Amino acid sequence: MNNVKKEIWEWLAALVIGILIVTLVKVFLVTNYEVVGQSMMPTLNDKDKVIVSKMTEVKRMVIFHGDQQEDYVKRVIGLPGDTITYENDELFINNKRIKEPYLQSYSAFNNPNENFTGDFELEELTGSQRVPSGKLFVLGDNRISSMDSRYFYFVDTEEIVGTVKARYWPISQATSQFYSE
Repeated sequence: MNNVKKEIWEWLAALVIGILIVTLVKVFLVTNYEVVGQSMMPTLNDKDKVIVSKMTEVKRMVIFHGDQQEDYVKRVIGLPGDTITYENDELFINNKRIKEPYLQSYSAFNNPNENFTGDFELEELTGSQRVPSGKLFVLGDNRISSMDSRYFYFVDTEEIVGTVKARYWPISQATSQFYSE
């Protein structure tokens, strides 16, 4: 009977240690999120599941806490100090044209009758010439139907949960290539 109790305690200790390790990894290193909504289509779709690194520097696709107790996934367009202009569906960061290949597969992007992303300059939109220190300017890939920095302006870097590293669900679309570097 003593050996049985000892083995049960060993199994319970191993289980508790395992749960503790998984919890620590999820809290401090990586976590998973489910995409809600269509604002990142066609790159990410509603109900896609992604892996988010909490330990890497902010890259081009992030999860952040919003105002309404919701988390959002968006593409980082402007880092602190950047100037941003959108003209004729072309993005300019610090007066340099930036290609956005992730938009090309969206059929609405190729509609010549209207701009996929309306023209704007950062200053006329937000009142700031540059993205302020400690802030980010973000856009959804589905520019026609995305609540993003064009509406709520800047995201505080303290609200960043982490950088999207991979989509793992659905398995048929698993990838870590988001043109995010």
